[in-house]
Amino acid sequence: MIPSLASRHSWFEATARARLAGLLDPGSFAEILPPAESQPSPHLAMLDLPGAFDDGVVVCYGQLEKKPIFAIAQEGQFMGGAVGEIHGAKIVGLLRRAVQEKPAAVLFLIDSGGVRLHEANAGLIAISEIMRAVLDARAAGVPVIALVGGSCGAFGGMGIVAKLCSAIIISEEGRLALSGPEVIETVAGVEEFDAKDRALVWRVTGGKHRYLMGDCAELVEDDIPAFRTGVAKLLAGWQEAAPGLAQLRASQQVLENRLAAYATYRDGLQVWAALGIARPDSVPLLDRDSLVALKEGLPT
Repeated sequence: MIPSLASRHSWFEATARARLAGLLDPGSFAEILPPAESQPSPHLAMLDLPGAFDDGVVVCYGQLEKKPIFAIAQEGQFMGGAVGEIHGAKIVGLLRRAVQEKPAAVLFLIDSGGVRLHEANAGLIAISEIMRAVLDARAAGVPVIALVGGSCGAFGGMGIVAKLCSAIIISEEGRLALSGPEVIETVAGVEEFDAKDRALVWRVTGGKHRYLMGDCAELVEDDIPAFRTGVAKLLAGWQEAAPGLAQLRASQQVLENRLAAYATYRDGLQVWAALGIARPDSVPLLDRDSLVALKEGLPT
């Protein structure tokens, strides 16, 4: 159901702290390393670049429907949510704490273009440590749920992190990929991918496409309460699977099948037609409920 415009609280437009305030139970938010205890990046200071007191990420614990929750929220409005040394250390620290304390879940509010290039190797190492920490939390039986719907999407290393999570909840406005549109255009040329064609960008990386492809467990409205409802629904019946080789091989087979089926396509419209959608050009115009119903009716 689509909330009225008067009652909607856009996830896309909200800050990291506003998203957390609407996601968690009222009064349950407790920040770890709050402003008075945190520090900005020393790397940015050396480059005479402005820092942020939280280095662009909020880590906290709280509750969702009275279940104990850990949460990470990247601030896309600071350097595009890019991951630096301190930013990454805060995320890794919370995930390691989750292994010890076993909350009901870790909610990872991803809003990031990837690594912070200003911090070079420190940022790249931070991304790799986050990947390992996500897998360690899952191996300990703690689900890590990615929420993607911010202005920066989930690209670069954070796109990989999102896919390492237990599940992804995304809005139509969310985007998920490895290389961002501007990166592809810069490396391969505008003939390969026109980053200024916003409709094309969303047809290839946007929330509707990712949901239709099976990359995301839930598609929700661009509304903070809708994300909260989606998380609660997902966790209600969730059982984190034990890691195993058979599971990895099954996932690899899915990717190989996808590559064989769609490798020559250059637009989401072509992929949607191949999925069996009679009018692929209508997909961008469908509301959330209509798209979910459409996917449920597709051949498996």
